[in-house]
Amino acid sequence: MRRATPAMLALALVTLLGTLAPPVQAGLRERFAAQIEADRTPDGREMAYGIDPLQTLAFWPPAGASARPAPLIVFVHGGGWRHGDKTNATGKAKVAHYPAQGYALASINYRLVPGARVEDQAQDVADAVAWLIAHAGELGIDPARIVLMGHSAGAHLVALVGTDPRYLKAARLDQRAIAGVIPIDGAAYDVPKQVKVGTRFMGDIYAQAFGTDPERQRALSPTLQAGAPNAPAFLILHVQRRDGIEQSRGLAEALRAAGTPVEIASFEGRGLQGHMDINRKLGLADYPATARVDSWLKDLLGKPVQR
Repeated sequence: MRRATPAMLALALVTLLGTLAPPVQAGLRERFAAQIEADRTPDGREMAYGIDPLQTLAFWPPAGASARPAPLIVFVHGGGWRHGDKTNATGKAKVAHYPAQGYALASINYRLVPGARVEDQAQDVADAVAWLIAHAGELGIDPARIVLMGHSAGAHLVALVGTDPRYLKAARLDQRAIAGVIPIDGAAYDVPKQVKVGTRFMGDIYAQAFGTDPERQRALSPTLQAGAPNAPAFLILHVQRRDGIEQSRGLAEALRAAGTPVEIASFEGRGLQGHMDINRKLGLADYPATARVDSWLKDLLGKPVQR
């Protein structure tokens, strides 16, 4: 199965700007492809959590050695549910920052639309978590301190796994297997609402991912699945995109209504560039979201060992 290249990811991003003139689209595509290529992550330890070629993950242990098992961050890449790869959509700043802070980091691949359904992708996320828990001893990770983090379509998937118990249940886990969830600049937490307002730029992508059945769209909406039980805590991050702001606030309100602790944090950045930057810059010392996430992780998981 072919994996998404930086050029393919850039083309997917420019699809969002389909009304722009072709020369402008071409310039943006080249710029985004260069940024994605420059942000390619160093190879982690490659492991398979399933039998499909895309059911793999990269793993980075914490820097240095510690007698105590490390907390684990599991990252889920974006790409419109049909593109993306753990090597070019994770953000190499994360790979440098989180292991240096004493966290283990795993970045997963998952099966892609149209060869798989969004339901299969969410199950892949849950199955990857189950595999990591089953191998916690050999990996040196603490199975009680696992956080899901995802960007864009990955933000939708981690939020869905954190709100709809069926995916973790199918992996023989429950919502308590996840200590917390960090969705980053997602815009599809309420799928029916987003389909109605997003048809101009994202109509084909949403139609391919979620279909036209309202019941299925609701079932794949974290906001509409946020009645308890949920994962124990959420930190929702977004930049200044109108749909991202509205969708993030809607998810936060639904989680609060269910009694689930949730924090929401807003950062500078507009359009697709801002959407990309919050992912690729997270982990940089001078990027404001880095300190915000570090503080939340410390409060949730306990202070990791500073390497």
